[in-house]
Amino acid sequence: MMKTVQLGQYNNSWYKPGASLLKRSLWFFLGAPLVRSAWIPSSSLRVALLRAFGARIGQGVVIKPSVEVKYPWHLVVGNHCWIGEHAWIDNLTTVQLADNVCVSQGVYFCTGNHDWSDVNFGLMIAPIYLDEGSWAGAKCMLTPGTTLGRGAVAAAGSVIAGNVPAFEVYAGNPAGFARTRRMRDQVASANEIQNNIAVQDAEAEKVSP
Repeated sequence: MMKTVQLGQYNNSWYKPGASLLKRSLWFFLGAPLVRSAWIPSSSLRVALLRAFGARIGQGVVIKPSVEVKYPWHLVVGNHCWIGEHAWIDNLTTVQLADNVCVSQGVYFCTGNHDWSDVNFGLMIAPIYLDEGSWAGAKCMLTPGTTLGRGAVAAAGSVIAGNVPAFEVYAGNPAGFARTRRMRDQVASANEIQNNIAVQDAEAEKVSP
């Protein structure tokens, strides 16, 4: 007879959150509600709270309301990063953003998974890293072990597993190569921006299921 999952035998006692019970409780009941509160408009206050609980955050970082962070002590953010509304940083282990990284609204950082070949449904964790100048588009999902290379883009709504090479745009579910990201030195005009968005949308549709 084929075996099935036995959730009653699940045991993740090997996993260590990385902070004391007191610190985790203070974060859960005090820090996290303040960071995600839509009533607090101040990005600098969110940054200060996250730093107070162990996050390493650089200068010029913007964190919008309604951002969820599981464990600040596993969060590393470089200089001049943006984190949009309703981003969910589910960091059982390290989530690291290099400088000038943009995380758009509703992005989900998933650092934990389960071994579906294990009858006890064992927990597995792996870090996520976003290199300099990369962009996680709105409502995309980054799975355990994901790396966005320098200047890489995870398009809106994509599901990323593994590595996205530098200056490549991945889109779809499962995400695949859509196009190469080319950077301009000069400031783009409004028409150029609209044309570029139209081209990106057309390329994303090509790889959508």
